[in-house]
Amino acid sequence: MVQLPQLLVPMGISCIRVETGEDAASAIDEYAIHIAVVDLAIPLRRGATSKAGGPRILQLLRRLAQPPPTVVIRPPQVTPRENARSLTEALKEGAFAVLDRPIKMEAMLQVMQRILQRHYADLWPAVKQQMRN
Repeated sequence: MVQLPQLLVPMGISCIRVETGEDAASAIDEYAIHIAVVDLAIPLRRGATSKAGGPRILQLLRRLAQPPPTVVIRPPQVTPRENARSLTEALKEGAFAVLDRPIKMEAMLQVMQRILQRHYADLWPAVKQQMRN
């Protein structure tokens, strides 16, 4: 999903990219997060190979005073049962949408558009804030 920030930055949208769950926790503490894209397979710590940090990030986002709409990226699901369980867990943690790898950019942009419509009245949060001032 490296292309997404490249598409959004020219429109004035700041993108924060992290490589671990620990980095995400720091970013959540430091920045206002308006939309989160969380890869369930992100490692919890640098050098960690077994523990995924994605579920932990979802929990941290959900506990914010104003949780942002969250797009969950998950690995391909092997069985229908695994698919249903993974989808249920993501939605329980507050996911707005769940996308499977490999991600199609068109699908991601459609989800972003739906988030803007439903949560931000078709305006990026920074633009909406500027209009209020």
